[in-house]
Amino acid sequence: MGKLLVLTLLGAGLALIGERLVALRQRTNASREVRSVEPRSCHLIEGLENGSEDIDILPSGLAFISSGLKYPGMPSFAPDEPGQIFLMDLNEQNPRVQALNISGDFDKASFNPHGISTFIDEDKTVYLYVVNHPHMKSTVEKFKFEEQQHSLVHLKTIKHELLKSLNDIVVLGPEQFYATRDHYFTNFFLVLLEIILDLRWSHVLFYSPREVKVVAKGFSSANGITVSLDKKFIYTADVTAQNIHVLKKHENWDLTPVKVIHLGTLVDNLTVDPDTGDIWAGCHPDGMKLLAYNPADPPGSEVLRIQNVLSEKPKISTEYANNGSVLQASTVASVYHRKLLIGTVFHKALYCLL
Repeated sequence: MGKLLVLTLLGAGLALIGERLVALRQRTNASREVRSVEPRSCHLIEGLENGSEDIDILPSGLAFISSGLKYPGMPSFAPDEPGQIFLMDLNEQNPRVQALNISGDFDKASFNPHGISTFIDEDKTVYLYVVNHPHMKSTVEKFKFEEQQHSLVHLKTIKHELLKSLNDIVVLGPEQFYATRDHYFTNFFLVLLEIILDLRWSHVLFYSPREVKVVAKGFSSANGITVSLDKKFIYTADVTAQNIHVLKKHENWDLTPVKVIHLGTLVDNLTVDPDTGDIWAGCHPDGMKLLAYNPADPPGSEVLRIQNVLSEKPKISTEYANNGSVLQASTVASVYHRKLLIGTVFHKALYCLL
């Protein structure tokens, strides 16, 4: 009787895992074909060879780009090199990237930048906040941008027991920010189990020096996060659920759900067009190719634009799509005065004129 019970439980467990694996292939759009869509003028950005995972553009047209991310389960073309922050001036006729020097009491050798967000203080000082994964942990690094010296001065490392498995960040005040926790677990094998079972234990956090709290729950894998132009709504991407959550921000920093926009693709980082308020999303058309990387059949790239976000029927359009022959594993798309930057997890970056 005992052996029969063990066999029954084992069979049930294997059946559940099998069903979950089939569901995972569906959630990652395995084997989806990508039809090419390209703006009128695009070229790869020289000097960005090892990823450009997140991009944040200042109102002045200066773009910060995080590069060199090492992320569990993802390939890296420079596994032994530390990450970097690059700067690109989109006001130039032929903009180029320049690596920013980092000064201060900071371990540059373990720098592993992920999501980034800028904040401009009342005195016009620019601060850059960076999700960092030194030795595969999670911290938030605060830098001061010195424009004349083209450098970053490290000011502070922010740590907290809730700030684990961080992905992206949006800063709305001096050391006040929302951040996404893309997985509940930090152990790689438990993360795999979490993904396979689709536990939906991922969430959004609010941080300030006085308070740290969970403000939105129930995500499969909360990823990119940004804020509307009027600062009233937070937009959060749920990558494997293939959707964007629109959340209303309250005075006490709590968030309440407003709507969910389904995209039908694995949505990564989000940015907002400063001229129109449209959401631009860097996406993965076939997530399985990202998880099981094959250089002969690489993951493609996709950029979606979402207009009329708060309307009953937002307009969703594909602004860029490629099967990986040009750009692999896109994560972010950011626009400035009809100029488009597209970044990737570990590959190159693209500059386009719209």
